[in-house]
Amino acid sequence: MYTLFTDTDTDITPEIAKKYGYHLISMPYSVNGKTVYPYEDFETYDYHSFYDMLRSGVLPTTSAISAEKYKNYFEPVLAAGSDILYVHFSAAMTMTFDVMRKAVKELLEKYPERHIYTVDTKGITIISLNIVEEIGDMYLAGKTPEDILEWAKTEVDKFAIYFFADDLKFFRRSGRVSGLAATMGTLIGIRPIIYMNTEGKMVSIGKEKGRAKAIDRLIEYVDELGDNVKDHRVIVGHTDALEIAEEIAEMLREKYGEDLRIQIIPTNPTAGSHCGPNGVGVTFHAVHR
Repeated sequence: MYTLFTDTDTDITPEIAKKYGYHLISMPYSVNGKTVYPYEDFETYDYHSFYDMLRSGVLPTTSAISAEKYKNYFEPVLAAGSDILYVHFSAAMTMTFDVMRKAVKELLEKYPERHIYTVDTKGITIISLNIVEEIGDMYLAGKTPEDILEWAKTEVDKFAIYFFADDLKFFRRSGRVSGLAATMGTLIGIRPIIYMNTEGKMVSIGKEKGRAKAIDRLIEYVDELGDNVKDHRVIVGHTDALEIAEEIAEMLREKYGEDLRIQIIPTNPTAGSHCGPNGVGVTFHAVHR
């Protein structure tokens, strides 16, 4: 017996979590000194209001959660006699997993008969969600944690994400994207194309002038790298840019068919604090990232 966990930085919603039986770990953001825990401090994510707040000049900050909070999430499940499989966003992007490992060590000393397994999606937002849902399907099909860990060894690196943002000051401030000249890009309308590499880091790998060319580049990556695209979900994410996301989704349906399993998901506020508004991206099953 084991219980699934994931975190809100994977773009999961309570509805999706309920479908698979995931327990949610809330990754916080802070605005004007107030810390907010998604889906704990609010039930419904009003992404339009959140990104309008960013457009007005507010720059939220993010932080790791405490070891005690990790224990509060995990211990009731362990005490009830269940193991845990935690599918999480990229460990390369944050120090929070150092804190988590400390909490896990203490919990396993207290519950030595239990196991806590982890799968690092080596991504964040929709790429992580794609993997979270794939693992959710496996869980519902009766796969064991060992089955899933074996699958993850090769399959995690076969989910790709490519995206761009209109206003690069958020990425510049966070410093989480390598190879990104954020100031120049914002001034002259250049949109760097960013992806998650196999280390779980965001890297700028190209640039396009203008939104239309940036959208075309995303579609090209799906064409060039896509592997059994229709056998897996395609997810289009956006930071309050629903019309652009719908345009990309329609372009993908035209290429792959109306029966393409495609979802459109707003980026969670914690990750969105670093991305800023008006960004879009696509994740799909690929030959490589």
